[in-house]
Amino acid sequence: MRLAEIDAIVARTLESLDQYVFPDVGERAAEAVRTARHRYVDGLEPEELAKLVTEDLQSINGDKHLRLQFTADELPLSTGEKATDDAAEYAAEALEAARGAGGVPKVERLDGNLACIEIETLWPPVIAGPAMAAAMTLADGADGLVLDLRRCRGGSPYMVAFVCSYLFGPDPVHLNDIYFRESDETKQFWTQSHVPGPWLGTELPVAVLISSFTFSGGEELAWDLKELDRATLIGETTRGGAHPVDRIQIHPHLRVTIPVARSVSPRTGGNWEGVGVVPHIEVPADQALARAVEHLLA
Repeated sequence: MRLAEIDAIVARTLESLDQYVFPDVGERAAEAVRTARHRYVDGLEPEELAKLVTEDLQSINGDKHLRLQFTADELPLSTGEKATDDAAEYAAEALEAARGAGGVPKVERLDGNLACIEIETLWPPVIAGPAMAAAMTLADGADGLVLDLRRCRGGSPYMVAFVCSYLFGPDPVHLNDIYFRESDETKQFWTQSHVPGPWLGTELPVAVLISSFTFSGGEELAWDLKELDRATLIGETTRGGAHPVDRIQIHPHLRVTIPVARSVSPRTGGNWEGVGVVPHIEVPADQALARAVEHLLA
């Protein structure tokens, strides 16, 4: 890329920082990028620029959601019109979800009549609800359930609530709150009083596998189930990202992800930002499944 194009991308990135959930941190992150401007030299490829700018953005508070993200596929630029941008993002997500089995690449029965559901992405229910419902239906009748989130990169809090709904009952359970800076509002997330297919119920033993890769919505799912004493977490402490984002496509291969909100536990007022979700049973990620089977059968 030529220097003028790089300057325009950096300027759009700085402009988007006005939306950051903590205004003072956004200002400091912008200053970090300005100070490091000499690193963004003529001829950088988009992926290289994304790496450098992300390093500078995250140098302030380590927020892993705050980044200039490289996308291998060309995506339409954000227009500034919410309806248009949301429609474009929905179309891109729907295509990616369809290519990835709705974020649920594997459902299997293990020895001892245990069901195991691997979740890589928690796509919104409007996109991947049928895939998740099918996975939960296949788990019906098991004597224990393993939710494998070791490769889960995150996703929608609505899908987190959808998954949790199967593990409680028809009486709604308060899972999590999200505070949005722009509107100064807090949105509550509860389990649903109806699910497609059978309830798995409150008595089914559940083990959740987590790793140092597990992030964002995957962390929320583990966090909620841990706080509500509904599952045993097994594996490694997660990455620590509790700030929901907006995505602004500023180049066909580059988008800014800006944390515009923060998760708030309705029980403690805290979240997992920067510290991760800590397992009940700590083992290396590649040993977590075997340990979960041992735990559930015991």
